[in-house]
Amino acid sequence: MTPEDVVALALAEDLGERGDITSALLVPEDAQAVARVVSRRDGVLAGRAAGEEVVRQTGVAATWWYEDGDVLAPGSVVAEVFGPARAVLTAERTLLNLLCHLSGVATLTRAYVEAVGPGVAVLDTRKTTPGLRALEKAAVVAGGGVNHRMGLFDRVLVKDNHLALAGEGLADAVARARTALPDVLVEVEADDLTGVRLALDAGADWILLDNMGPDELRDAVAVTAGRAKLEASGGMTLEGARAAAATGVDAVSVGALTHSAPSLDLGLDIDLV
Repeated sequence: MTPEDVVALALAEDLGERGDITSALLVPEDAQAVARVVSRRDGVLAGRAAGEEVVRQTGVAATWWYEDGDVLAPGSVVAEVFGPARAVLTAERTLLNLLCHLSGVATLTRAYVEAVGPGVAVLDTRKTTPGLRALEKAAVVAGGGVNHRMGLFDRVLVKDNHLALAGEGLADAVARARTALPDVLVEVEADDLTGVRLALDAGADWILLDNMGPDELRDAVAVTAGRAKLEASGGMTLEGARAAAATGVDAVSVGALTHSAPSLDLGLDIDLV
């Protein structure tokens, strides 16, 4: 979904059929307000495109002082929003919900990027919030991570379940992918060195090393010898990602970037003008 679609749905969900009945009762129709989006914690900003769309759809204006990927400190003023007070209040929750969540994704991603160090990519997964995948994956990039698969449509990833349901061997499955989709990367999941060797023999471009410990990962790196890209995966904590990166793999994939990132604490300070 585009930022426009996400924001339209979020505002419709919040306003319902009657709109903001509290502001309509208590805030003068002609009142004007200015509000500042302020960071309460250290973090990394993401979600500006969505924030700009909230501003546009609610009929207020904004000046932005930070870009996606910029580092925030406590007290950083991300943006100033100004316009009719009722409209500013309408924008408030949707604006903060999106910025806090997406900045949380970027902030957690940056922590993983710093943990693994240079030369090892931090990949996201498909474990995203339904409807927010494009925004969450953009937030991963803002944090220094790399988008892996946007969906089921852009890379072949052969797992045991596929082989069992297809009733054929790995080599045949990879060969079929090469013939049908010659321009698409083919990745194969392996949970031990036998699986790694089979994936290499089949000609996989990438091998997903599922839930392997550091010693197994080192062995997989040695066996592969650069013939395929290696992705370490499975419950990656910061320490686990650091240890995996030290084995020589090309990447670590982390579902937590999008399914478990805590929101960054941002607030909206409002004043009448």
